[in-house]
Amino acid sequence: MATLGVNIDHVATLRQQRGTKYPDPIDAAVLAQMAGADQITVHLREDRRHIQDRDVKLLREILQIPLNLEMGNTSEMLEIALAVKPDMVTLVPEKREERTTEGGLNLEKTFDSLKKTVDILQENSIPVSLFVEPTKNDMLLCKKMNAQMVELHTGKYSELTGELADKEYECILQASIYAQNLGLIVHSGHGLNYKNAQRIAKIPGMKDLNIGHSIISYAVLVGLERAVREMKTLIS
Repeated sequence: MATLGVNIDHVATLRQQRGTKYPDPIDAAVLAQMAGADQITVHLREDRRHIQDRDVKLLREILQIPLNLEMGNTSEMLEIALAVKPDMVTLVPEKREERTTEGGLNLEKTFDSLKKTVDILQENSIPVSLFVEPTKNDMLLCKKMNAQMVELHTGKYSELTGELADKEYECILQASIYAQNLGLIVHSGHGLNYKNAQRIAKIPGMKDLNIGHSIISYAVLVGLERAVREMKTLIS
């Protein structure tokens, strides 16, 4: 049974839009935890557009469930991760102009740099996941980097319908099977919502789904605790 990681970035986005102290993503994390979330995910971006350094530090202190820190592969973020020591780090691509993460890491182009960061983090007892495209080649490269986990990019699957969605689902399924055969723990995320997440959660061996935007959007209408509970029930 896949577990649920709740990404609370968009709570911080709303706060930063007005420059207020509310809504506080710390409060959101506590509510999500009470509602049954298995993990809290935050992305500390270089431009600090939503989550702030203060948020990461406080979450690490108060959460009773794991904290997954998404971050770009930079010396600044590595330093922060080593100081905060989250329960895990997910390395993601990051571009200033993008609205949200647009795809998986380019593993071939950045292999040496990524491997160095993976090694440093895991030598400091911080497990690492790599946000990648659902291809066998990416799974093999992740294994060669000695990463413990992968997060399969489900953005394309989430945007498609019909046969095209089925085709992308098959890519995710086969990548998951291949990754598990290599000894990698498999997560998935990006674009998943109340209509398409269950299919991904049913993939044999799928460990965790990281979901943010759809949960926070639904929470605006029904409240965060209900939104988390309904997603938890759906993928369980």
